[in-house]
Amino acid sequence: MSLLGALNTAISGLTAQSKALGHISDNIANSQTGGYKRVDTNFVNYLTRSTATLHMPGSVEARPDYTNSLQGTVQQSDNPLAMAIAGQGFFAVAQPRGSSNGEVVFDERQFYARSGDFRLDKDGYLVNGQGYYLQGWDVSSQGEPDRTQLSPIRVSDLVYNPVATGTIELSANLPAEPPVDPVAGQVQIYDSLGRLHQADLTWTSLANNQWSLSIDIADDVNSAGRGTIDVSFGNAATTPVADGSIGEFTNATGSMSGSAAVAGDAAGVTFTADFGEGPQTLTLNLGAFGQSRGLTQFAGSEYSVRNLTQDGVPLGSYSSVSLSDNGDLSVNYDNGQTRVVARVPVVVFNDPDKLQRLDGQAFMRTVESGEARVVDANSSGAGKLVPGSLERSNVDIASEFSKLILAQRAYTANTRVVTAADELLSDTLNMHR
Repeated sequence: MSLLGALNTAISGLTAQSKALGHISDNIANSQTGGYKRVDTNFVNYLTRSTATLHMPGSVEARPDYTNSLQGTVQQSDNPLAMAIAGQGFFAVAQPRGSSNGEVVFDERQFYARSGDFRLDKDGYLVNGQGYYLQGWDVSSQGEPDRTQLSPIRVSDLVYNPVATGTIELSANLPAEPPVDPVAGQVQIYDSLGRLHQADLTWTSLANNQWSLSIDIADDVNSAGRGTIDVSFGNAATTPVADGSIGEFTNATGSMSGSAAVAGDAAGVTFTADFGEGPQTLTLNLGAFGQSRGLTQFAGSEYSVRNLTQDGVPLGSYSSVSLSDNGDLSVNYDNGQTRVVARVPVVVFNDPDKLQRLDGQAFMRTVESGEARVVDANSSGAGKLVPGSLERSNVDIASEFSKLILAQRAYTANTRVVTAADELLSDTLNMHR
């Protein structure tokens, strides 16, 4: 029984070492495969009988020991849409299974991956080198992601619609020693169709600490002028305020009106213009009442502008796509605007080493792995995203060759046991001669 047991044990050893060699060969072959997780070997011993006075040969089995939770080296990439996860977690990805009416149809099952070599395909989807589509949260116009569901990320907003100017921000200083001639400035504004227009702002000194503002828009279809409004500074206001700061607006004409003089509140002048698409309301924000910001009146010989901006936007066309380290995917337009269209989350598991492996470095959830938790990057135990980078295989070639030598020697040693057991059995059978 012992000879037969030794023979069977040695054969199980050959089988186990063969499996170990298979794991090693798979690791070496995929040493340059991005996102690949090596497979180690765990040898398990099975006993036939073992007591204080008797031990009978058993057997050994080689089981795969997955390293899905062990990170590979993160290296930079020339691809701006490539990303790696530094730490725990996976990308949520979808697998296509055909098309219908020109649209991609996806498998209802959920897949996960660590390989982040994503690029835009012809339909605007982000697809990695293995053909899996990146999934994420849609982002609303307010910039908040919808965390209730995942969907394949698609860049389809190729045009940024024009935005009509609504607010003009002006920070400037009017000279405390009023000039004889009016001082003038210009501001560019956009209508609802994205067309550019010029508004002329003219400041005329009325008396100490009082100025009259007129706004002229040459291509206003209703009138070349929007009217006038008087601006009082410091002690010229009905209720005096700090010297050099706006105290009140008075004597508004035309479409112009000023906000009520309340200390600390915004000081704004509202007017309308019509560029053929109906009245467009605009607000000229001049700072705050009683505060030395925005429009001021201090010493100086000239009208000086510190800041002049407006919130209108012309028509924009798609320029590029960029990714931030919090997972926000943004579309950039040639009008200088940027729109966040999606956020890339990270999926974490309690035991990622128990995930089911699939082709193309993809994984599926199993009962042993635990539930998938979809969270923001760098939160709730999830790793952080590293844009413009790729995760390499976690295979160490030197370590694999060391294991290869040990497996080869162990396999050879088991063949010696088989040979010895065979010779001993032959001697036993020849005893009757």
